[in-house]
Amino acid sequence: MSVETAAGVWADVVGQPEVVATLDRAVREPAAMTHAWLFTGPPGSGRSTAARAFAAALQCPQHGCGTCRECRTVLDGSHADLTVLTTQGLSIQVKDARELARVAQHSPSVGPWQVILVEDADRLTERAADALLKALEEPVPRTVWLLCAPSLEDVIITIRSRSRHVRLRTPSVDAVADLLERRDGVPRSQGLLAAHAAQSHVGLAKRLAKDEAARGRRADTLRLAGSIHSLGDAMRAAEQLDGLAKQESSASASERDAAERERLLEQLGADPAARTQPPHVRSQLAALEKEQKTRATRIGRDVIDRSLVDLMSIYRDALVQQTGSPVELINQDHREQVDRLTSRPAESLLGAMDAIGTARERIAANVPPLLALEAMMIALRTERD
Repeated sequence: MSVETAAGVWADVVGQPEVVATLDRAVREPAAMTHAWLFTGPPGSGRSTAARAFAAALQCPQHGCGTCRECRTVLDGSHADLTVLTTQGLSIQVKDARELARVAQHSPSVGPWQVILVEDADRLTERAADALLKALEEPVPRTVWLLCAPSLEDVIITIRSRSRHVRLRTPSVDAVADLLERRDGVPRSQGLLAAHAAQSHVGLAKRLAKDEAARGRRADTLRLAGSIHSLGDAMRAAEQLDGLAKQESSASASERDAAERERLLEQLGADPAARTQPPHVRSQLAALEKEQKTRATRIGRDVIDRSLVDLMSIYRDALVQQTGSPVELINQDHREQVDRLTSRPAESLLGAMDAIGTARERIAANVPPLLALEAMMIALRTERD
């Protein structure tokens, strides 16, 4: 298959011709296949998309046609010989890793491969990784592991040393716009703006192209640049970003949390209307609530981090424009605001970017987000124009 005409299950793996060629060869040539693959690449590069496409091609009699039952069920996650672990929490628990290791021992039931896909291998704790290690060291015939992570350094060395590395790169803005137009019906001009704003993150570009509320939240974040003049401004801006994260986290979790609770009670044979539950049910509900709280924390941090990436981008654009660098602007739809920031000294722009980067590092290191945001906003203060 020519990488220039990649189709079928590979159609949505955009801007990755070398990756598609490598994976397609492994599907077609047994000598090129191995039992464990590690997909790395920056956020939005399509790690999980490439892994799912590979899984579909492995199960497909035609090596990834994209239309047969095998391809469709793998891509929608319902294939009998596909197990997917996606965590919304801060880490993958030992019990989940042990369950994957158990599944790995099974022979495929309907397809040629038993495929195990771990979408957040960087969230494996050391103990969870140890639980997977034997399965990777002593592979079972017809079982293949597909692990995804941002970089090699994010994966415990015992795991990455037993996997074949496939590195994805950030796709071009044009490639992302093409995908949005072909797959989602987004007009080309709108897709290009969204792809620029999302910095070629495919999922975020789709959201910005199709969700007006998402575009509005992003615009509100960008307006913070240059609008923080006093200590009060800084405190209010920090509270605004922290509140936005909590709001999005709550909105995305409320219905899902209730459905998970209802499903658990059903599995335990408990009465959802009962005022009190037996001890074993209460203990299971407490464990579920703990997992849901951890997931909400992660979602909130992710929302804040995305906002900080957006905020940094406008200072970056001002610096690019100030220096006359022949690089496209990320915020092409906010040129007026970029122009206003361009009048600032380069040292001020670089200092703002450094403060935002420091806040991201602190939040990733478990500093309470509001404290990190307050320190950052104080550093972003400027005199009134």
